[in-house]
Amino acid sequence: MNRTGEWQAVHIYYAANPRPMLLSCVRPLISRLTADGLLAGHFFINYWLEGPHVRLRLKPSGPGAEGEVRHRAEEAIDTFLARRPALYEVDSGFLNQFYNQLFDIEFPGAERAAYLDADGRMNLRPNNSRSWLPYEPEYGKYGGPAGVALAEWHFQHSSDLVIDAFRTKNLHLRTVLLGTSAQLMLVMSATFVRGDEELADYLDSYYAFWHRAFPGTGFIGSTAYERKADEVTEDLARWYRRIRAAVSGEDGARLPAFLARWAAHCAELRARVRELAARGDLVFRSWDGEREERVTDPDEALVRLLSPYLHMTNNRLHATIQDEAYLAHVLGRALRLPGGARAGEWAR
Repeated sequence: MNRTGEWQAVHIYYAANPRPMLLSCVRPLISRLTADGLLAGHFFINYWLEGPHVRLRLKPSGPGAEGEVRHRAEEAIDTFLARRPALYEVDSGFLNQFYNQLFDIEFPGAERAAYLDADGRMNLRPNNSRSWLPYEPEYGKYGGPAGVALAEWHFQHSSDLVIDAFRTKNLHLRTVLLGTSAQLMLVMSATFVRGDEELADYLDSYYAFWHRAFPGTGFIGSTAYERKADEVTEDLARWYRRIRAAVSGEDGARLPAFLARWAAHCAELRARVRELAARGDLVFRSWDGEREERVTDPDEALVRLLSPYLHMTNNRLHATIQDEAYLAHVLGRALRLPGGARAGEWAR
């Protein structure tokens, strides 16, 4: 068996919407590396630690390709940053406050010391810069080595889909962004969760998770959601009926090409999760972080992985946590409308 190279992770600090970088730099870079046989995998995420940045992960096709992959990535990134630098700085104003609040919430313990500046605030790396940093897979979240390997496969599909969406859709318009995110969330969650009532409960719990995770910040609201929800729930309920019919294989049920591609991928992802669970290959960290839990029930494994899968696709779309919470609330509400969801279970 041919051995691939080690994952290479470059963090590109870019205090602007990542869409131009993804389309003009990352997409052609991946295309060229793949065409030349140098790449065995790739994906990206957006992150905020030490300043807003894109984390691009590249897996060389073999150990001997690692140097060339890094060289080409550096050349492409440096050329893009010189040609189209981000002009906004985050060392003052709302974004600095926002990122420091995230930092306080997510790094409450001793590990925060490595990220602090001389004033005890989160360090900010230079805007329009790049750094090669270790790739640290989240084994506890995704189910151990087998689960991480599956997540990496899925993340490549998710990354490619999102980059294509940036190319073909007006995602800079907020209504288009939220609509696209809602449809992708519905397709994946309807593929992973067995029944309509169970799915509505799951979406409610997904909203509640973000509400608990960011208490007192003002990032996640409730009152405004109730006012907005009733404006769009009927349209979302119609979309849900169409999506549920398509993913359950009903005759004549069709989705637009973009969603059909995502639905086919989600169906394969679901099958792979179920297979790993049945073999006993998925081992998670418990919610309290105190122990390992081997999950062998396929439906439990699907629900456990659905949340991080949904979140990372929304992350790639550049949807905010507040957007996610809002959409989960509205989607759950739509499913509970009279006639909003089809009754009963759907076939596996």
